[in-house]
Amino acid sequence: MRAALLIESLTGHTQKAGELIADNLQQEGWGITGISRMKHPNHAELQAADIVIVGTWVHGLFFVGQGPFGLGTIDALPAIGGKQAAVFCTFALDPKHSLDKMTRAVESRGAAVIGGLALNRSKLRAHSEIFVERLIAALEPAPVLR
Repeated sequence: MRAALLIESLTGHTQKAGELIADNLQQEGWGITGISRMKHPNHAELQAADIVIVGTWVHGLFFVGQGPFGLGTIDALPAIGGKQAAVFCTFALDPKHSLDKMTRAVESRGAAVIGGLALNRSKLRAHSEIFVERLIAALEPAPVLR
């Protein structure tokens, strides 16, 4: 499998999470076609990928108005129809419904979102490993019942 990552990061936590996810995928034998900023997607990297991973950070005032930053940026992405996708967000206090909102936005670009995970920014290494484990499990073929 080959993955392209699209990241929106303000303080570097989401970028670091994306890099950890890419490293973990490579350790599992995946290819990474590239990691690019969501505002400047690399079209060739997206085209070469089997799956697109979209990550952003959660903004809001403490527990009020929490949501994924950059939904408008996701809406402006090129069409990725026919691709599978996964989403993640980094947060400090509470991601609320960020993954649901991201899923809808990525699906509006034509991708089939197969899952996502909210990563606490103080646990990026552990949560990025969980993200990769769940992503791989979601892509494994279902057992054939006889």
